[in-house]
Amino acid sequence: MSNPQDIAAAPAEPVAECPDCQKPMPLCICDSVTTIENRISLLILQHPQEQDRALGTARLTAKHFTNATVRVGLSWPSLAKALGRPVENAARWAVLYLGSARAADLEAEGEIVALTRKGEIAENQRAILGKLEGVVLLDGTWSQAKALWWRNPWMLKCQRVILNPARPSRYGRLRREPRRDGLSTIEAAATMLAALERSPGIAEALHASFERMLARYREVQAEMPELAPRPAAKGRRRDFRRGRPS
Repeated sequence: MSNPQDIAAAPAEPVAECPDCQKPMPLCICDSVTTIENRISLLILQHPQEQDRALGTARLTAKHFTNATVRVGLSWPSLAKALGRPVENAARWAVLYLGSARAADLEAEGEIVALTRKGEIAENQRAILGKLEGVVLLDGTWSQAKALWWRNPWMLKCQRVILNPARPSRYGRLRREPRRDGLSTIEAAATMLAALERSPGIAEALHASFERMLARYREVQAEMPELAPRPAAKGRRRDFRRGRPS
């Protein structure tokens, strides 16, 4: 006869995972995602040690777009290899820059700001941003994003940009950011692609998905805390996906 204590101590059955967003099914909102035909390509490079399945947004972001790629790894020999297809000119791709420059300190205007190699505001912003064909976002903690940046020197050929968001991240208290311009991957993608494609609907769709994801997280955290662990302490994370590298 089974001992009741043995039954109580038996490990719980593993929770199924969504094959698309890779979140536990109770946290998945893929069935509500709207598909967007995007002209500007999106490439999200995720550090292999990025473990935040509960609050991460990289795969949810990519699921929205017909022209988006998520690659997990540390380094690729070129943008073309990371993307998996030929690229004529890496300079027509923007990478959300890891440097110390902040739009507020530079007194920049607009939500996307192109920088020079010296970290200064580039001239002819409209012309530079208007020629972009793709966007690279880095996904991981601050140290992971820096590792991706330094291990992929081809990024130096890309156009550096920083964000000047109109509002702080919707993460709020769920994930505190050390800087006001820190955004989630999905918020960074929303800001950049909506502006570059001149389509406010892109931002509206992505922000709506992010709000649904956060609402689901809060519900699950209350009912099934083991599936939605509390986020790391303040300052641990920093996304390139955000205003500078989270």
